Amino acid sequence: MKYRQKRREDARSRASRPDHMHTYCRVIGCPNPARAGTADGLDRKFCRSHADHYQRHGSPYRGSFTAAEIEPFRQQALDRLQENRDDRFVDNAVARVEGLYRRAGPHVEAFRLRGLSPADRAKAAWARLRERCVDPLRVIAAWLAVDMAIAANPQIRDDPEYRRVQAAKLVHRMASGTHKRWTREEPDPNRPGRRRTATTEMHVYPRSRGRVLRHIGADLQQAVDLI
Repeated sequence: MKYRQKRREDARSRASRPDHMHTYCRVIGCPNPARAGTADGLDRKFCRSHADHYQRHGSPYRGSFTAAEIEPFRQQALDRLQENRDDRFVDNAVARVEGLYRRAGPHVEAFRLRGLSPADRAKAAWARLRERCVDPLRVIAAWLAVDMAIAANPQIRDDPEYRRVQAAKLVHRMASGTHKRWTREEPDPNRPGRRRTATTEMHVYPRSRGRVLRHIGADLQQAVDLI
């Protein structure tokens, strides 16, 4: 515990001292310094804006595919998988995704993820997919859809991390979050002495960014490797 605290204090101390060797963000045309060149962090490549963009999308240069861009490819991939469901490579990928479901551990509500490591949060996402009975073919189709979308766009360089993060974002969205609805009785302000039934809803969605997406993407890539 003391070792971890010392490491945190050391990192905080180094982050507060600007390193003037890193005065430019690596993104061409960006006028901001890399975070290591300010008192705002240790990133030697990107400014805060592009570092956040990289965490969310898997690339500091390009954003995520829109629904309109990815949906035709996803439907095409799903149709092809369903047509070839008896193929041994498709069957292998389905078995591997089902293995990810089984090894994910117990279902964890989205509002209980605070404090978990990125790897455990990724497992929780797989557990939510299992809880929602998401067809493994839909998960596999997410990877293939991103693969086809990248191949169809010559302006996108073949970056493995971007591919993994984009596929993970689709899977993470399928996992959704936690949705609860309950009723309770309370005094009716319009009718003194009477009570009414009130409905309360709670919708919590985990954040789709950071190392969690890298873990989900790596798991998915290994599962569909033969396809």
